[in-house]
Amino acid sequence: MEIKDFAYIVETEKTFDEAVVSVLKEVDKKGWALFNVYDVKERLAAKGFAQQPLKIIEICSGKYANNFLSKNKLTSLCMPCKINVLQENGKIIIAGMKPTMISQFFSEISIEEAKEVEKEVKEIVDNSK
Repeated sequence: MEIKDFAYIVETEKTFDEAVVSVLKEVDKKGWALFNVYDVKERLAAKGFAQQPLKIIEICSGKYANNFLSKNKLTSLCMPCKINVLQENGKIIIAGMKPTMISQFFSEISIEEAKEVEKEVKEIVDNSK
């Protein structure tokens, strides 16, 4: 398996903070819920470690989550969906986990259902760049 099989990744010309705000706005436009935003750089700095900027943004669509959980509660291991904004080698990257991965682990979730969720996650990522 390669990274492209697991993650949808785009590069943006926006600053790190602009990209984070853009993701948050797109999540809201889609009607998805924002669960949490983790500032990994800040948390690691508190422990004495230096890292480039990285924020993990946890999001959820109640419609899709309810559907998946109704079929197998262990799909919760893959929830909520995450979109990360990171700085790497001077570039700002927006990356989201591809929900189609869920159908590979849980046979109850069809690839078609997972593609529907993935389409929305990709739209959030694309519209954020």
